[in-house]
Amino acid sequence: MPARLSKLSIDASCMDYAHPWTDSCVSATTGLGLHTLQESFKIYTTVYIIAFLMKRKIPSKRDIKKNILAILQSTAFLSWSGFSYSLFICLLRQILGRFYLPTVSFLPSFLSSLSAIVIERSSRRTLLCLYVSNIATETLFRMGVWRGYFSPIPKGEVYIFAVSVAVLLYFFRSKINKQDQIYKILRIIVGRYEEAECFTKRNLHLETSSKNTEIDGAENDRNIQRSSQKYIFNILRKSFEAYKYIINILRAQSKHASCPHPYSCAHYILMDSARIFSYGVCGQIALKLIFQFKRLLQKPKLLKITIFQRENLKLAIFLGGFAGLYRLMSCLLRRTFHKDSHTFAIPAGLVASITFMAYPNTTVALYFMWKALQLLWNDAAENEKVPEIKWFAIFLYCFSTATLFHAAIIEPQNLRSSYWRFLYNMSGGRIAAMSRLPLNTFGLETNKNLQEVLRKTKTTDQINFSF
Repeated sequence: MPARLSKLSIDASCMDYAHPWTDSCVSATTGLGLHTLQESFKIYTTVYIIAFLMKRKIPSKRDIKKNILAILQSTAFLSWSGFSYSLFICLLRQILGRFYLPTVSFLPSFLSSLSAIVIERSSRRTLLCLYVSNIATETLFRMGVWRGYFSPIPKGEVYIFAVSVAVLLYFFRSKINKQDQIYKILRIIVGRYEEAECFTKRNLHLETSSKNTEIDGAENDRNIQRSSQKYIFNILRKSFEAYKYIINILRAQSKHASCPHPYSCAHYILMDSARIFSYGVCGQIALKLIFQFKRLLQKPKLLKITIFQRENLKLAIFLGGFAGLYRLMSCLLRRTFHKDSHTFAIPAGLVASITFMAYPNTTVALYFMWKALQLLWNDAAENEKVPEIKWFAIFLYCFSTATLFHAAIIEPQNLRSSYWRFLYNMSGGRIAAMSRLPLNTFGLETNKNLQEVLRKTKTTDQINFSF
């Protein structure tokens, strides 16, 4: 059984709790702010450079200037968030005369987030809100489980993902204006032929597909007549011809008139799902190589083991299986009802979500859930069923961030390990060095739980700071 909350306030000084390494609130706040500034600049410089490189274009002077300003603005946002967090902790202690449960971390974090988010660009606020709300939702759930309010549901992330992706796919097939990032992801997985605007181009695709099939067949006949001089080239040529032959057979299979894709349903299902499967394998291997780069340099023999691990197939099975099942269900429904409808996205999405069991991920499930809730609310606001709340994203960001900082201080065992490491690195270890001994008065065994988190995450609270 978890510990029970026994008191709501503690009579401790700022040095006893917030900054035991110095007796000066100004020095502690400045130290945290400077370290956060350095880490923020490193993070956003890397993020913006990678994002720019992915655009694959030569930067102009205007692009360089724009990215530099964006880096500085985002750095100012995150560094001010850390600086003002320490500032509000000490300031509220001076005003109220003692620490209360909300003023230990939650309220200072809420105020610091509110003052910091207005610095960041408005275009990034919704993205930041979704990110922290995702982690905060998981944290609140863990807090409820720890208190015994409810029990975890086996495969609960699969159910959340299934319902959420069904909603998103419904909007994907029914809404033409799709500038949101989630639609770009869905376009890659389920294909552009499932979009509403592609239905009107069906006849053009059909004509193009028939012409392409004839051309491919002629090329195959000419290639057969050209014999290669070397055996290895003959093998490669024949393999390629066999591949093209299979592709042409798949393309020539039947297709229902209501299906929007250019070739047969068999080609549409198998070839696109195989393509997405290959994306998943390559992406998973690339991520492992990047994260284990230093280790692989020291031990090159591990390269083969890293590449040929079974775990590298999990993401690919999920993505490829989802793409294949969704297309299969969509084509079956069109054949059964002899028409196409955006409502088919719901059952097709639910069935395809079975593949999520191969790669169950709470972060992915919650991200899709929050995106679905966002689109549902926006759609209801457009239809004037609910009021439009302009500052809701900012409030949700501040509340979610405050929840995470509350958990990091009061009950760190309920915080995701990756986010704990993020806070640890951003604060230079100060988040762990803040004394939890006075907080044991609340009756939640905070210091004991902190030591367990430090052991689990391989971090430490024994750090010396100059200020």
